[in-house]
Amino acid sequence: MSDVPPGPPPHRARVDLPDWMRNPEPPRRTLGRRLSGLVDGIPALAAARRRMWTWQGRTRFGERHPALAAIGSFVFVLVTATLLIVGMFYLAWAIRQGRI
Repeated sequence: MSDVPPGPPPHRARVDLPDWMRNPEPPRRTLGRRLSGLVDGIPALAAARRRMWTWQGRTRFGERHPALAAIGSFVFVLVTATLLIVGMFYLAWAIRQGRI
């Protein structure tokens, strides 16, 4: 049998923290903190901020349907590149004809 009593293990000795860790300086009143306090003080702005945070935390279409988003992106890039190239050839033709 062991001489260790049942129960949780004994705690380690307390560590003496430096004064700057025990009593930190208060946060500075920066412009961002002042604006945040202003927004929190007006209920309509605080509600709008919470709605914005909820909206930003949503899952995006590309995360829910990655294959469909990839196909759609490919088609968009293909059409855009084709239009740019055809437009460039048209401008070159118009310059050679003296229309521009």
